[in-house]
Amino acid sequence: MLRCRSAVVLGALLLATPSYAARCGGNFGTFVQSISQEAAGAGISQDVISQALGGVTEDGSVLAFDRRQRYTFNKTFEQYVSTRVGPGRINGGRALLQRHAALLAKIEAQYGVPRQILVAIWGLETDFGKGDMGKLPVFRVLATMSHDCRRTELFQGELLAALKILQRGDLRLNDMIGAYAGEIGQTQFLPSSYIKYGVDFDGDGRVDLRHSVPDVLASTANLLHTSGFKMGAPYGEGTPNFEAMREWNRAVIYRKTIGYFADQLMGR
Repeated sequence: MLRCRSAVVLGALLLATPSYAARCGGNFGTFVQSISQEAAGAGISQDVISQALGGVTEDGSVLAFDRRQRYTFNKTFEQYVSTRVGPGRINGGRALLQRHAALLAKIEAQYGVPRQILVAIWGLETDFGKGDMGKLPVFRVLATMSHDCRRTELFQGELLAALKILQRGDLRLNDMIGAYAGEIGQTQFLPSSYIKYGVDFDGDGRVDLRHSVPDVLASTANLLHTSGFKMGAPYGEGTPNFEAMREWNRAVIYRKTIGYFADQLMGR
C-alpha cells in the first residue's frame, strides 16, 4: 500500500503549506545547516536538532522513488479491490472489531466516525499494524526531499513537524521510521497530520501512532471528524462523507475501497 499511498500523499501536500527560507539544492551539508537554523528559530531545541539531523545523509533511493511516481492508480476498482480486500483481511478485521469493541465504541461516541471505517483504513494502510509501516529513517527522507528543489517548502514543513514529534516525546528517534514521503505509524500519518490530528487516547502523555492502538484509531477518527465525516450518514461515492475522506486520500478508487472494505466488515 505504501507506494499508492505515497503517490496520493504527495498530491495532498500541495494544499496550504507555510513558507520556509532554507535554500534548496547545492551542497547538502550546507542545506542541513540552514534548515537546522530554521528549526531553531521555530523553537526546536539544539539537542533535538543534533539528534535528528546530525550526520544525516542524502538518500538517492528516495529521490528515485519520487520520480517514478505517476500519482494515479493504474487498475480499475474491481482489479484494485481484489488485491486489497480478501477473505483473510476481512476475517482479521472482524476479529479486531470484536477485540476492540469497547475502545471503538468510545471513539465513535467522541468523534462520530463508524468503527468499520477506522478498521478498514487500518487494514488497508498496514494490515492492522502487522504489515509494512515503512523502513526508512524519517529525518533522512524528509531532509532529502527538502533539499530537492521540486517541493522544498512542502517537505521543509514536514521536516519541522517531524522535529516537533521528537521534541514532544511522542516517539523516540529510533521509532522515527516511515515510508518514502515520511509517513509514520499504523495508519501512515504525515508528520504535519501527526501534529494536527494526533490524539493521546490512552492517556499516557504521548501521541504514539506506532505502538498504541487507542492513539492510532482515535487520531484517524479525529482527522475524519475534523474533515466533516458524519456518523450515521452514507459514505459511498458522491456523498458528503465520501468527500470528507478526501483529506485521508484523494484517490476515488482508494476511498471506494475503504467503503467496500467497511461494508464487508459489517457483512453487507
